[in-house]
Amino acid sequence: MLLLALLFALLQLADVTGRDTPDTKNYLSYALSLSGEDKRGAAAGAIEHYCASRASSAKRAQSVHVVRFHRADPTARVTAECRAREWRNVERRLRAGQTGGHTVPFMPERFMRIFEARPGYPAFLVPFVTVLGVTWGVWTASVLVAAAGGVLVFLILRTLTLPVPLALTGQALYYVLPCGAVAMRPMTEGLLMALTLAAVWGCALVSRAVPERRGYWLVGGSLALLFTVKHSQALFLGGCLAVAGAAVALRRVRRGEAPGRGVLRLAGVGLCAALATVVLARLLHYPSESESLQDLLADHFARPDRERPWPEFFQLQGNFWTEWSRRQLREPLFVAALAAGAWGALRRPASGAFLIAAAATGILTQAGHPDINIWGGRLIVLAWLLPVVGLPLLLEPVVRGRAAVPAQGQVGRAAPAAN
Repeated sequence: MLLLALLFALLQLADVTGRDTPDTKNYLSYALSLSGEDKRGAAAGAIEHYCASRASSAKRAQSVHVVRFHRADPTARVTAECRAREWRNVERRLRAGQTGGHTVPFMPERFMRIFEARPGYPAFLVPFVTVLGVTWGVWTASVLVAAAGGVLVFLILRTLTLPVPLALTGQALYYVLPCGAVAMRPMTEGLLMALTLAAVWGCALVSRAVPERRGYWLVGGSLALLFTVKHSQALFLGGCLAVAGAAVALRRVRRGEAPGRGVLRLAGVGLCAALATVVLARLLHYPSESESLQDLLADHFARPDRERPWPEFFQLQGNFWTEWSRRQLREPLFVAALAAGAWGALRRPASGAFLIAAAATGILTQAGHPDINIWGGRLIVLAWLLPVVGLPLLLEPVVRGRAAVPAQGQVGRAAPAAN
């Protein structure tokens, strides 16, 4: 397990820079502010890292361009243009009095409030950028959180009593499927996936009762940390876990079985987390869903607010999923992987239901931002957790020589073999 994580980390040395997105500046400036930098110091660190990433990407793109590959190295030009553009924007906003909060004002104040409500990832970055500097600190933090996601997949599968080769297969799938690449980007998604997997591991521990209490603490702690990283994910995951627990309990009752203490408690933890997220977000005056909607439809508040945002949003939803479905039919790998993962997950009805619930948060996140062009599917990336964990579950009979899998025991009591 650790050797596989180390191999993944070593492979990431191929791309130390070049992974930044525009939002990276916001998170990094927040982290630098938490480490003690003033606004201009935080701006300098974030801009230098972002522009170096842009220049690195431009140099690699030109080196393989069939017309421009013989031209001069564009690094200096791209870096200078990027610095001038970003500093011009920041200085203008600082002079206008946009100096509040921890983030540097790269965008309008309403947009920056969204990132002010996400202190978890910047706080995670602080020790790395303080000790190792910005470039290597961000890279190391990304490597650790991405590698940790694969390790958590391994632990989930071992908790569900899968053989070591299959658990390693799940870990490898996490690294080679889009999860690994997205987790390496200096944004929240890597930490979101790791915390979501930690919650799934907690559900697996409860289903195996080894020990049950640790599983509850793991689920609750993961949901609490998710609130600091991105509170919408805490809301989605809490709600989905509650629905999954209720569905499993209802299925058992209809079959004349006891609903299971563990299932009901997990559903309760998820429901309480979802309700607490809504209440705390209101008390802390976090941007509301209507503000997020205006951000989407008004191009990050660069345009006037929409007068009738909800009808436009639902129209955009229909257009988005129609186009998304067309693209999936053309290249059906993702849909096929989801179907196979769900098939494998449902071989373990209780723990599988919670896995499906966790993966469903990726669909919900994408539905909340129906933009087909947002950085290569990073919003829906949580849905890839279903094939990452589900495919090894589907392959279990093959590895075990097609041996029959024992029936799942009551969640909350130890089962003799599989859950």
